[in-house]
Amino acid sequence: MQRPLILVTNDDGITAPGMRALISVMKEIGEVVVVAPDSAQSGMGHAVTINNTLTLEKVNIDPEIEVEYACSGTPVDCVKIALGQILDRTPDLCVSGVNHGSNSSINVIYSGTMSAALEAGMSGIPAIGFSLLDFSWSADFEQIKPFIKKITTEALKHGIPKDVVLNVNFPKLATEDIKGIKVCRQAKATWVENFDKRVSPHGKEYYWLVGEFVNQDKGEDTDEWALRNDYISIVPVQFDLTAHQVLERINRWDL
Repeated sequence: MQRPLILVTNDDGITAPGMRALISVMKEIGEVVVVAPDSAQSGMGHAVTINNTLTLEKVNIDPEIEVEYACSGTPVDCVKIALGQILDRTPDLCVSGVNHGSNSSINVIYSGTMSAALEAGMSGIPAIGFSLLDFSWSADFEQIKPFIKKITTEALKHGIPKDVVLNVNFPKLATEDIKGIKVCRQAKATWVENFDKRVSPHGKEYYWLVGEFVNQDKGEDTDEWALRNDYISIVPVQFDLTAHQVLERINRWDL
């Protein structure tokens, strides 16, 4: 049987250790094609490049990967150009990450990692975004490789429901300390933000965004609860943002 074709991307850049760890696992599962940003694109969300040109550079970071490109654009650009210009058949799966840092709860809105996965999902491709709750460039990704492989193989075996993408977050723990995997809902949370006003040595004012993550959700069925309690969280995410439960109420307005 033909091995599954897996598109790998991320938002931390093509040389990020998290991505190289993800690639190493995907090579065990299928045929891998890599298209990722040539530099860090964290927090880009679903941004696309429309006012500048895009460039692609074929790279040879992993000699076992025949098709690997660094793209000058955003994570979503990478998926779009992979599907439109590089691949000669539709991937069986797109995986994004492993992100250096959390993409749980409301962070999914801002995440370039998850936006790349969502873009693939919007194109009808099963997709998973992976993140580790460790922002360090030297984070230990070895510990989570068996879980990545398990989740990926199960997704390929059973299929991911249409119009759904999986958001997977790993706690920063040794393998033996992870209690298991929880399928969760997204916790209701927010960022309390402020702009730190500063002055450059040249006297020019500038601002630095700072913030604190606040979990407002006390439920024990959320991704935040799972991660705080040493579980891997899987949240099925949909890109249909319609609030279906209020359609009837709005239709009662005098419009």
